[in-house]
Amino acid sequence: MASPSTDDQDSSTPSRRERPSRLTDIAVALLLLVADAVIVVVAGLLLFAVGMGTAPSPRSSPSAHSRDTPPVTWLIIWGAPALAAAGAFVHARLRMPVTAVVQGLFTLTCLVLAVAWTRMLLS
Repeated sequence: MASPSTDDQDSSTPSRRERPSRLTDIAVALLLLVADAVIVVVAGLLLFAVGMGTAPSPRSSPSAHSRDTPPVTWLIIWGAPALAAAGAFVHARLRMPVTAVVQGLFTLTCLVLAVAWTRMLLS
């Protein structure tokens, strides 16, 4: 009796992971670009609003609000760039170069915002 050849078994499973189509990559990148833009605008507005609200008035003494910052705030501020970097890495592994570049730029923007938030909270 002839046994099934190994070529027949291997032909049903792809040897390399196929990359998504370029159109899918661009569509996902555009959707994420819109979502990222909304996140950046909201974070920027919050940064401006909180910064203006915590500006010391001439009558008040400087408060140590950096010591009063809860740890969850720091987790949110620095967790956003970490999650953005993870998203860029995942899209790069999925072989979606356009989406990976968009997410990489979003990661850099999140890092800039995180530094700005940190400077504001520590001042």
